[in-house]
Amino acid sequence: MSASELRFYTTSPHVCSYISGREAITLFADPEADMTAFTYSQLSDMGFRRSGHYVYRPQCQGCQACISVRVPVQTFQPKRNQQRAWLRNQDLSVHCVAAEWNDEHYALYARYIAARHRDGDMYPPTPRQYREFLTCDWANTIFVEFRRGERLFALAVTDELSHGLSAVYTFYDPLETYRSLGTFAILWQIKEAQRRNLPYLYLGYWVRQADRMRYKTQFRPLELLIEGEWLLAR
Repeated sequence: MSASELRFYTTSPHVCSYISGREAITLFADPEADMTAFTYSQLSDMGFRRSGHYVYRPQCQGCQACISVRVPVQTFQPKRNQQRAWLRNQDLSVHCVAAEWNDEHYALYARYIAARHRDGDMYPPTPRQYREFLTCDWANTIFVEFRRGERLFALAVTDELSHGLSAVYTFYDPLETYRSLGTFAILWQIKEAQRRNLPYLYLGYWVRQADRMRYKTQFRPLELLIEGEWLLAR
């Protein structure tokens, strides 16, 4: 099935997760449709994201604050602080494993959510929430482990697209702040896309008013989806 054959639905207005005091509306692809990794790749190019089996995009009336962003990896140039983050983590080994339940993965996820997102709608974490958020039977998803010896420091959930990689979510040891593990995970995904000769790493949505999303603009060059066209950020 191609993206043009899909039906789409909108939610009722709900509290915006990014901007205080605003309501949001979400457009999502028919969850009963025969979604495939290829269709999802097409939709990613149109600004859609995956959360579990659901493929969605903000569709708010009178607001365009949520902007899809992606890194054209072949021309990416790391900044000095990103180079330092890369070097700080060279003692970690990287393992790509199946996107399936793992007690160790969930334990790290639960610690991360409790430490970093206690005030959000992801708290308290549960095994069901974890599965429904990160796994999907039709997506080509890998779990990228970052370890030192046997110890798991971070895990990046990454979707393989026909024209790139999509950084779905990364969680890590909340006590290892000096390592900049979130930055390191993105840098690894950029290098992996380069290695595969893929053009893009998709980073999801950037909202200017949301401080926790500011890090995305530090990866340059960066393309923004504005009125259906991918444009280089200035």
